[in-house]
Amino acid sequence: MEEKRISTKKLSRRGFLGAAAVAAAAVVTPFSTTYGNTGSSARRERVPSSKFRGVQIGAITYSFRDLPGGVDAVLKACVDAGLSSVELMGTGVEEYLGAPLNPLSKRPAGASRKLSDEEKRVQEQYNRDLKEWRRVVGTPEKYAQLRKKFNDAGVNIHIYKWVAGNTEEELDYSFKVAKALGAIGISAELDDKNARLMGPVAARNGMYAILHNHYQYGEPGFDLDRLLAYSPANMLNFDIGHYLGSTGLNPADFIRKYHKRIASIHVKDKTSANNPIQKNTNQVFGQGETPIAEVLRLIQKERWPIYCDIELEYPVASWSTSVKEVRTCMEYCRQILI
Repeated sequence: MEEKRISTKKLSRRGFLGAAAVAAAAVVTPFSTTYGNTGSSARRERVPSSKFRGVQIGAITYSFRDLPGGVDAVLKACVDAGLSSVELMGTGVEEYLGAPLNPLSKRPAGASRKLSDEEKRVQEQYNRDLKEWRRVVGTPEKYAQLRKKFNDAGVNIHIYKWVAGNTEEELDYSFKVAKALGAIGISAELDDKNARLMGPVAARNGMYAILHNHYQYGEPGFDLDRLLAYSPANMLNFDIGHYLGSTGLNPADFIRKYHKRIASIHVKDKTSANNPIQKNTNQVFGQGETPIAEVLRLIQKERWPIYCDIELEYPVASWSTSVKEVRTCMEYCRQILI
């Protein structure tokens, strides 16, 4: 792959912020922060869409990792940020739905990794209890109820980031509950094990195994085509910031080549691997070197069905919140696309 010069024609942070306040008031429809099964058509009309001229802007809910309160807090954050579609992190979802809690999860920090005989017994019993809960209570129908709660608030779940385990039975269960949530697939790390195990199970469920990159593309000898060849259901969650930060190459060129195997992208701003001062560093949107505008306009122009999800990784200032920052990032993307 040839390295191409990344365009410097992008929306400046100052220019964006100057227009954002006006745009937020004039274009983003006000909405209630309450959510649930209201059954009100008026309520639905007040929920804004974060799909702009054909491009679905969302976020991975990892962006709200600082918020206490579990699933309800995450849903409220999605609504408050103006998101109409998300990649949902599965952390805490089973507990929210009533699954038994792992008694060993509260082991003291610094405790030995080696379990005592009693702790092993407790762990084995918990594993049995959890398996039985998944069979009897935590069924796809249970997850469909959670989907309805999100949908009633105006938020769709397009990807679920969670697996029950690595056995074929556990993966099959994972894809079934992800489908019940309305997702097109499950996201996981881009590696040989996930590509080999998850792809075939995803295919049998009519879904995708959506594999996420960190710095793999910058590793010598990394063979993406081999991983994709395991199954036609293997797709990519392509992180454009990590790609730039690890390779110094333009992510737009990668998307042009692999767009048929890309289900979603993570949108973040970083400095390049070639930056002479500070390499591969998260930045506020508009202050880094990631060609966000080029990427979003390319997807828009070609009408590729690729979800574009904000991943908030830069430090949040003390005077702001993750919800405010995600909404600002979404507005940054919207102004590129309108």
